[in-house]
Amino acid sequence: MVEITHLDASPDTRVPKASVRAADGTAAAAALGLKFGSSEQRGDTLVVRIRPDEWYLLGDGAPAMADGLDLSGFASTVDISHSRTAVRITGDRAADTLAKLGSADFSDHMTPNGAALGNGIAGVTCDIVRDDQRGVRSYLLLLDGSFITYFLGALHDAASEF
Repeated sequence: MVEITHLDASPDTRVPKASVRAADGTAAAAALGLKFGSSEQRGDTLVVRIRPDEWYLLGDGAPAMADGLDLSGFASTVDISHSRTAVRITGDRAADTLAKLGSADFSDHMTPNGAALGNGIAGVTCDIVRDDQRGVRSYLLLLDGSFITYFLGALHDAASEF
C-alpha cells in the first residue's frame, strides 16, 4: 500500500520551508553541518543538506532556525514556503512507485533513511528526502508548486497497482 499526501494542499497545512545557501567555512555552514546528501530531524525542523552549499529547513521551526543563523560571510536565507510544495509518499511500496517514475535507485543501500538527493520524478525536477515515519518507508518530495496537479496525477497513477 502507498499513501500520497500533498502537505501544502491548504494554507492550514502548509509546511514552512527555508533555503540556506552558505559557503564552507561560514558560521551558518558550521551551525547546520551535515554531510552532503543527508538529513537530520532537529526538534520540529528537518534539516537537509541537499547540495554541497545548500540546506533546506522544513517544519514549524524552520523560520526561527533560519532567522537565528549567523549570515556573515557568503551566506543567505530565502523563505521558499510558497514557491516549493511538499508531497509525502509513504508505504512499503513507495520506493517502487518512485522507481516507476524516475531513474534513481531507491533501495536501502543507495537511499537509506535520512538520504537526500535531486532527481526527476515523472519529468519534474524534485528534491527527495528519505524520511521514514514511525518505521515505515517514506519520502518527502519538494518541487515547484506550478507542477503539483500533473505531479499528483502521475504519482497516483504509478501507485495504483500497489
